[in-house]
Amino acid sequence: MGKLPFASLLVCATALATGPVDAQSHPASTVTRAANQTALTAAAEDEAREAIEDAAARRGLIATLPDGVVRNAAGEVILDRRDFAFLNDPVAPASVHPRLWRQARRDAQHGLFEVVPDAIWQLRGYDVAVMTFIKTDSGVIVVDPLTTEEAARSGWALFREKVGGWPIRAILFSHSHVDHFGGVRGIIDAEAVARDKIPIIAPHGFTEEAVSENVLAGPAMLARAEFMFAGSLSVGPQGHVDTGLGPRGAKGTSGFMQPNRLIGPEGASITIDGLELIFADAARTEAPAEYVFYVPRYKALHSTEVVTKTFHNLLTPCGAQIRDGLRWSQVIDQMLQRWGSEAQVRLGSHGWPTFGGEDLRRELVGHRDIYRFVHDRTLAAANGGATIQELPDILEAAPGLAPYPTARGYYGTINHNAKAVYQRYFGWWDGVPADYDPLPPEEASRGYVALAGGPKKLLAAGRRAYDAGNYRWAATLFNHLVFADATDTAAKSALADAYEQIGYQAESGAWRNYYLVAAARLRGEATPRALPVRQSASFVAAIPTLDFFNALATRYAPTTALAEPRILRFVLTDTRESIAVELSGIVANPRAEAWDAAKAPTAAEVRTTRRALLGLIGGEAKIADLLAAKQIELSGDLALLQRWTTSLRPITSGFNIVTP
Repeated sequence: MGKLPFASLLVCATALATGPVDAQSHPASTVTRAANQTALTAAAEDEAREAIEDAAARRGLIATLPDGVVRNAAGEVILDRRDFAFLNDPVAPASVHPRLWRQARRDAQHGLFEVVPDAIWQLRGYDVAVMTFIKTDSGVIVVDPLTTEEAARSGWALFREKVGGWPIRAILFSHSHVDHFGGVRGIIDAEAVARDKIPIIAPHGFTEEAVSENVLAGPAMLARAEFMFAGSLSVGPQGHVDTGLGPRGAKGTSGFMQPNRLIGPEGASITIDGLELIFADAARTEAPAEYVFYVPRYKALHSTEVVTKTFHNLLTPCGAQIRDGLRWSQVIDQMLQRWGSEAQVRLGSHGWPTFGGEDLRRELVGHRDIYRFVHDRTLAAANGGATIQELPDILEAAPGLAPYPTARGYYGTINHNAKAVYQRYFGWWDGVPADYDPLPPEEASRGYVALAGGPKKLLAAGRRAYDAGNYRWAATLFNHLVFADATDTAAKSALADAYEQIGYQAESGAWRNYYLVAAARLRGEATPRALPVRQSASFVAAIPTLDFFNALATRYAPTTALAEPRILRFVLTDTRESIAVELSGIVANPRAEAWDAAKAPTAAEVRTTRRALLGLIGGEAKIADLLAAKQIELSGDLALLQRWTTSLRPITSGFNIVTP
């Protein structure tokens, strides 16, 4: 059976390092130096606020992991914060946008921090996300146990050593992205949860979204995530410095644990070991399943990923369903109206806290208004005839636009989010007939090269644009050369140079990463490869069986047509599930059947356990071995089963993006 890599199930926000390469990067050009110096001058207007954020990121440090190192069970280093020592320099190099440099320096603050005296602590800097500990009457609540079990285990041990060995009274999964629950088995096992009746509290729809959001589109999202998170780049002033949302995280194993209590759309007030937590629904903002919550005793607002220390993505560069900017702004406004007058500290699932009621309220207003601004101004411009590519210039030129310092585009950007709003309402097409059915990139590029008078003339035109500092136009011209002829090494080198300078000027860590990885790929320094977060058996087991079959259906590509549709049934005896796969000449249609219902006749049937099936799908088991062990029974037309398995196309995330 064709193998479905479990790595394809990763949420793109968890893309991690794969063995960095040393990029043959070039220094910042004169134009880039001038652009970043201009940005530094403009940033001086926010110096007072920036200094407050610098201090807040350092405040309350108790201890760090020894040498800033996370190791796995074998003692291997899977994260080493010493690699980021270059960020100790307060002066931004010319190859990094000065605001992004300062953001990266704050994200690089790592260790266990006290947020509210003797009440709330956070582990920061060892993952892109943050793990929070909240004191109850006789124990502790753990919020968002990171991406990997190794990082969570190290952080939990540090907390118990430096703060207290209290028992876990509850675990909170704030939303349905793996960097906020994947490390749970590093702090507790399922047996302890069951024995001690520990509540695992998650938002409604959590399990479905957590395990299936990226199943169908996982491989393509994984390929683009490598660009967004720069796992193949060396860290340094001319390479990876930060994601903008948080630091690069540890490699390791991501697992899953089933929540046993869900917060519905109406929210809830729950008392855990004497401590009241008030939850409010935040679904359809940063994640399809999400909540925020308030702790009255400590006057602490946990804003999850709805408010962090950066403008977020309505559509991530690695891909996801488009998020609702209007809903996002409304949820922030609800937090402001409900708890803004009382709360004295805001903390979230990324970044450092905001201290003091006045600063907290200003921050909520700033974040609320930037999401509302992008949503409303995009629709106003589109309703006035602006196309999707015209939106960024229109919005960024808005009179008086000055995003709140912690709502700047260190991760998401006005440029990309305006396009996301447009796409959410109008789709990908800009309404121009010539764009409705354009030529494929390679064919169009060959036409542009011919129109320019040949590759030498187009290359010369691109170099003139590059020398003038017009890197976006230069990249457009060089890209046509590359897509017209992928063997044109001069064009690929020139395109890499243009991408590199654009990346150096990017305020967004995600944008910088994307451009610099693209440059490395063009130079042959970073090749497509899978990312190394491993899905544990607990994670894989949680994926609904029907979702697995729907993912397999995307790979079904028979070479010859069936005369008529035929049914291939899978009966899973341990989970009492029955999946009928109707095979036609062009598609496979899986559907779940009621276990006790009478089944329609089938052409072939596979009777096995879900565990054996997952082993078969994942490539860890062979049909012959399962038959010999009596773990699988086959009946009917076995040629149909063979037809199905051989019709599943191989799947990989290692395809080209920056070249044809």
